[in-house]
Amino acid sequence: MGTAEVVGFGGKSPGEVLEVLSAAVTEKAIASIVPKRSQNIELDLLNAPYRTFLSNTDSSSSKKNLIIYCLPSTVTEYMTFGSESSAIRSSILSGSGDVVAVFDTASSSFVGGDAKSILSALSGDNAEASAALASAALASLSKLDGLAASQLSPAGRNDIVIIVGSGGREHALAVAVARSPLVSQVVCCPGNGGTAVEGGKISNAEGVNGKQDNDTVLALVKRLGAHMVVVGPEAPLVDGLVNVLKEECPDVRAFGPTKEAAILEASKAFTKDFLEEYDIPTAKYKNFTDANEAIAYVESLDIDGGDRQVVKASGLAAGKGVLLPTTKAETIDAVKEIMSDRAFGDAGDTCVVESFMTGPEASCLAFCDGKTAVLMPAAQDHKRALDNDEGLNTGGMGAYAPAPCVTPDLQKEIEAMCIKTVQKMAERGTPYVGVLYAGMMLTPNGPSVLEFNCRFGDPETQVVLPLLETDLYEVFCACCDGTLEEVDVRFKENTSAATVVCAALGYPEKYPKGMEITGLTEANAISGVKVYHAGTYLDNEISRCSGGRVLAVTGVGPSLKDGLSASYNAVRKLAFVGSNGDGLMHYRTDIAKGAINKKLRIGVLGSTRGTALIPVIEACANGTLNAEIVAVVSNKSKAQILDKGKALGVTVTTKFVSSKGLSREQYDAECTSVLVGAGAEYILLIGYMRILSGSFCDFWSGRCINVHPSLLPKHAGGMDLAVHQAVIDAGETESGCTIHEVTEEVDGGPIVIQKVVKVESGETAESLKAKIQPLEGKAFVDAIGKVCGKEVISYADAGVDIEAGNELVEIIKPACKDTRRPGCDADLGGFGGLFDLAAAGYDSANTVLIGATDGVGTKLRIAQATNNHKYVGIDLVAMCVNDLIVAGGEPLFFLDYYATGRLAVEEAASVVRGIAEGCKQAGCGLIGGETAEMPSMYAPGDYDLAGFSVGAVDRNSILPSNVGAGDVLLGLTSSGIHSNGFSLVRKLLEKEGMGYESPCPWDSSAATIGDSLLTPTKIYVKSCLPLIKNKLLNGMAHITGGGLLENLPRVLPKGVVAEITGHPALPAVFKWMQETSGLDDKEMLKTFNCGIGMVLVVKSDKVEEAKTLLQTVGETAFDLGVLVSGEGAQVVMKRCLS
Repeated sequence: MGTAEVVGFGGKSPGEVLEVLSAAVTEKAIASIVPKRSQNIELDLLNAPYRTFLSNTDSSSSKKNLIIYCLPSTVTEYMTFGSESSAIRSSILSGSGDVVAVFDTASSSFVGGDAKSILSALSGDNAEASAALASAALASLSKLDGLAASQLSPAGRNDIVIIVGSGGREHALAVAVARSPLVSQVVCCPGNGGTAVEGGKISNAEGVNGKQDNDTVLALVKRLGAHMVVVGPEAPLVDGLVNVLKEECPDVRAFGPTKEAAILEASKAFTKDFLEEYDIPTAKYKNFTDANEAIAYVESLDIDGGDRQVVKASGLAAGKGVLLPTTKAETIDAVKEIMSDRAFGDAGDTCVVESFMTGPEASCLAFCDGKTAVLMPAAQDHKRALDNDEGLNTGGMGAYAPAPCVTPDLQKEIEAMCIKTVQKMAERGTPYVGVLYAGMMLTPNGPSVLEFNCRFGDPETQVVLPLLETDLYEVFCACCDGTLEEVDVRFKENTSAATVVCAALGYPEKYPKGMEITGLTEANAISGVKVYHAGTYLDNEISRCSGGRVLAVTGVGPSLKDGLSASYNAVRKLAFVGSNGDGLMHYRTDIAKGAINKKLRIGVLGSTRGTALIPVIEACANGTLNAEIVAVVSNKSKAQILDKGKALGVTVTTKFVSSKGLSREQYDAECTSVLVGAGAEYILLIGYMRILSGSFCDFWSGRCINVHPSLLPKHAGGMDLAVHQAVIDAGETESGCTIHEVTEEVDGGPIVIQKVVKVESGETAESLKAKIQPLEGKAFVDAIGKVCGKEVISYADAGVDIEAGNELVEIIKPACKDTRRPGCDADLGGFGGLFDLAAAGYDSANTVLIGATDGVGTKLRIAQATNNHKYVGIDLVAMCVNDLIVAGGEPLFFLDYYATGRLAVEEAASVVRGIAEGCKQAGCGLIGGETAEMPSMYAPGDYDLAGFSVGAVDRNSILPSNVGAGDVLLGLTSSGIHSNGFSLVRKLLEKEGMGYESPCPWDSSAATIGDSLLTPTKIYVKSCLPLIKNKLLNGMAHITGGGLLENLPRVLPKGVVAEITGHPALPAVFKWMQETSGLDDKEMLKTFNCGIGMVLVVKSDKVEEAKTLLQTVGETAFDLGVLVSGEGAQVVMKRCLS
């Protein structure tokens, strides 16, 4: 079986190399590709246009093997991995017949040939091409031999490097730089107790007296004849140390930005303007130099309504200039603290007020050479002093890398932001050289820049540098020389690091100093552990504490769990011993806990509606599953499962992948690239109507599951109704569904879980399907639960948040209280609401109570889609009280029922505030309600409403009464569509390709279609109640579902017909609906209210009095028609709607 080894490409995947590999597989010359120290080859091969798996299950295979070797870009790499070059030589000189091709990243090309000649040599019919490739490969290796000999000989490179700084970051930098064979000395200025005893090449500068100012560093450079200065902290950079070195010592490389470039950290105001100018995502903000202007801006914001802000001192404030107020009052105080009280000195001359962002934070460090940037693995740190992210903010109590939350796609996106930043800084004439530290917030809308720092982070440096495979010193040289693109910056594969900070007890407040540090030798002796010093000094060979953050204990291992375990094992060896023998060390015990227990990242492949995905979405949302959906991919562009993916937000990759012109393996490879790029770890096939390739099954082996509608292994290979019919035909008494792992054998993978139902006598395929299909989603949830190990242990774990319910009650109490009226006090909190008829002025002996209940229907879908919930509560009240008043009753009180899958407090509060407003318009009291949180019944983001209203009427005044021929019909206008017909409305919008955010075609005054459609239903109580009390009405008809043609007959006696002679012209919204739908007048009148929401039946001699009363309350009545004697249809239209 022919194989292709791809050696030493690190994070690079040159297009020409990918082209050769893909062609070798496609042309069936190679059965498998084996990357070695080439971590990105696999994913990049999956992407279009290559679409190639490492394992090709459909290959006749060449007898030849292919080796593609990436020529090392640095001497250190060449020497470190000398066994690779030796293997290349051996393969060529042994006459194995293997095709060997060397790729030179400096020239971005193969040496001695090209893609065509390599494939020709691989086919076995071009010996000349094979020989040319081999000869060029040997020549390239010989050239590297000579370069290595010259640089690594005693007369070669013996560079002296100065590290400026005294913290744990600088200790980590010194250790990493000292690994380079090109470096002879690493001198720390001023260094700490750890660098003082590190030994080997590392030492502290003599005679600097703890200083690191420009003059001290410059003198040290000249005294030592240093070749490079690496600046650790931000202060020397902002003070212009790099500028001084460039001017005074132009031959000395200085790693770090100039003063002009370091403004990215020195001025948050500059950085915010920079990010906005170049369209790099960041929070909405404003900069202020006047405190009063800043306070006025804060006053204008709805902070207490959810628009929370962050207040920052623009200048350097030792990491303390960011304030996180939660209320408007606190935000104003924060502005005053920075600008008026000058809590951070000159750093607060300019103040930044920016929107508070939510999401995971990531520390993203990039090497920069003034032209481009290379991103390191993302890290996450822990700022709070205590476990569970409690306590005061600190400089950092621990960190880990790589951060699982930064997926491959996000890594590329963030790197692109860093590259753009470097390029734009160069265009401004302030090229950025050094490390760019981008603090990123992974918001629901994508990654956004929190801030830039112009140096390595601490403690992030202590976890990122141990992962670096490339010689750090050579990377620094490339950055200083502007040749970063020529160096392949590589990080170790399948390796993670975690660091735990050991701090003095009491930090970050008052803490002791001078304690002896014990256990250092034992801690450093643990495999994979390095103890970096920060706040330490050496006292007669005893290490003592001199600061708050004293040590950073880093563990490295094949997984984050392994690295973390090593770190904590080492921490337990350490102690800070006070003068009386007390232990005075503090550390957090939950570093990386969230990453270790991270959610299982689920990818979905589907072709249909994806109904079985809904229970999975719910279980992820309510915490039943410790999982999250990160990607939904379909082979059908209009598959409804894509809508479910989009509804989860922009951070969920939702994509249609076309199969046009692709083989099965190519299509599966592209889908896999999407899933892997989104960070998917476990794949669900939900209604996926494609046969999968063997390569896909191999790639996702043990990590991909499917559901089959029978109890496998019975009826394997069957589909849908055919399976259920086969069960019935076989006379089986049980059936169900099976979740199984996906293998190349259709329905033949290991069974994960089964759900069973009984097959009843007389069962049909359709009825059996109806039983089994609802179980499929639940089966997926149970199967995923077995993988991620989430155990349901409480009501909250089941998705019911009791505290949120209590919070909602407290929020809505004022709105309910505002609906008080005689007879009720509208207080919430009891088991039932009370109403006193006597207090409301009713004689109970002669009073009849009227009840009405209704909902809002699918209009709720629009509210949920547009996140505008403030009007549907009015709709709910209107639908109930308008039904009450047609019986002649006065609405007395109202109760609501709000059901949801997951209680969003502010959303529910907005709905109830609308209900309270509707009650005020109707003059009834909101005396109670029920909020039901039911995760298993409703999808996340969904809710439903029901309303219940009770009214009273004198038993002698119940309507309708004495309705007959000769009565006049008056029509009262509607406010719009009200709450009926929205299923058709949504269908029409879909037909026209419009969304709720589209401009409104029928109303230019409405911002969007959604705004217009959510116009609340008109409440007719206060318009009609005076007419009822003055006995002017014989009847009323509320025009709801069924329209005028079906609602008006409900108040007409037999033998009476309504002739509609004066129906007003269709309002614009209904005219658009008719034109778009093609409905005739009759269907329009049966579907919509068509502009008339209430019809009044009035005796002819009382019409003018009725109109006058209506005018006094601002209501205009149309002469709609008359009642006549007749049979047949009870509503006859005498004129067209148009």
